[in-house]
Amino acid sequence: MKTKILIVDDEVDFTSAVKRTLEGRNGYDVYAENDSRMAISTARKCLPDIILVDVIMPEPDGVELEAQFKADPTLKDIPIMFLTAVVRQKEVDEFDGLIGGQFFIAKPVSADGLIDAIEKRIRS
Repeated sequence: MKTKILIVDDEVDFTSAVKRTLEGRNGYDVYAENDSRMAISTARKCLPDIILVDVIMPEPDGVELEAQFKADPTLKDIPIMFLTAVVRQKEVDEFDGLIGGQFFIAKPVSADGLIDAIEKRIRS
């Protein structure tokens, strides 16, 4: 069975590229949502195994969105990882992806780096 991933990011080109890349590896079904206001609804429909959320987006931003996911009884147990250009890869590596109690992936990210981070988070 394929791992279902929801990526929430307001950059359409970025979500499209991630979707193509991950689905090209044959182990993932990727759902993209570019409007953070629709993310809860999209997540309820697809019930992903993991949610990737950009930090800096129009309302709600990634941090607010994470709180909404955690407050929803259907979605509260789904692991969340932040995708952001706010932190550097060096910081992510230094803290093994966990910064301030949250899992982060630094943009830009390679396909292999993204897959490694996703697999590690799903197993944690």
